[in-house]
Amino acid sequence: MSAAIKTVEALVDAGLSDGVGLDAVAARYAIAITPDVAALIDAADPDDPIARQFVPDAAELVTTPEERADPIGDLSHSPVEGIVHRYPDRVLLKAVHVCPVYCRFCFRREMVGPQGLGTLTATELDAAIAYIADHAEIWEVILTGGDPLVLSPRRLRDIMERLADIEHLKIVRFHTRVPVVEPDRVDGDMVAAFKASGKTTYLAVHANHPREFTPQAKAALARLADGGVVLVSQSVLLRGVNDDVDTLADLMKAFVENRVKPYYLHHPDLAPGTSHFRLGIEEGQQLVSALRGRISGLAQPTYVLDIPGGHGKAEIGASAISGGDGCFTVRDWQGGDHRYPP
Repeated sequence: MSAAIKTVEALVDAGLSDGVGLDAVAARYAIAITPDVAALIDAADPDDPIARQFVPDAAELVTTPEERADPIGDLSHSPVEGIVHRYPDRVLLKAVHVCPVYCRFCFRREMVGPQGLGTLTATELDAAIAYIADHAEIWEVILTGGDPLVLSPRRLRDIMERLADIEHLKIVRFHTRVPVVEPDRVDGDMVAAFKASGKTTYLAVHANHPREFTPQAKAALARLADGGVVLVSQSVLLRGVNDDVDTLADLMKAFVENRVKPYYLHHPDLAPGTSHFRLGIEEGQQLVSALRGRISGLAQPTYVLDIPGGHGKAEIGASAISGGDGCFTVRDWQGGDHRYPP
């Protein structure tokens, strides 16, 4: 089995880049491309949507005035190391800050990678779990990072067993890229590790393009679904990757076909060096509106923006209805306006 690509030299050797201008990018932001992802990239296509997500680009050195190192304000809501408590009933548990791949648009790109915040120490993890246990309002824990599925099944099982002892906690959710970028990691031992007495486990699968649903990825998702893990999706709306209605529709249908309920479609965050990925909000609203008439309601994601500064998510899909006093205008998916009542 070939090794993951983690250096500019390895990118050049694999034929994925000429390496020009990338040493400075690599000095600031981590690089990692798994063999599964590398096999998906069409090196002959300069606009390949898989390469655009994972192969570094000199454009990442361009930082615009509105971009910020902590674009969604994690640090301002972190009462102890590894915990983000932004909403009353749920917390993030960031047990690890490394990933099997590093997305070039990552909103935590200043925190993840070999030079990032690292893995929680045993003492820090104890304190994080104690915080959850001490706050009875916490109904859900979301393991994120980094990618929590880089942890071994043994370590995942240990975390789940410790969370199982917290009576007021009912939901454990994992956010991950692993089922699509390193699907063989999702084996029987890992699936078994997600089970905890009295808890319901959800797993949010991150994919941005329908080509990411390889036979191996589909098999990994089937193992999870068959093992009783509830699957939802998260995707980022990215220029040059999925910013057309046909690609978005195929992506959402691929989720549903693999028992993954479309959940969030994120507007890109204001992370440093990511302006070449961002669309205007109006463009995103038009794309999401166009999805409504093309594909099943089962396949509709919620278009959200994480408000900069730590203010949480807002749904930003274009409103289809306007008016008041019992007289409204409703816009259909083709852009036609209709009075309600007629």
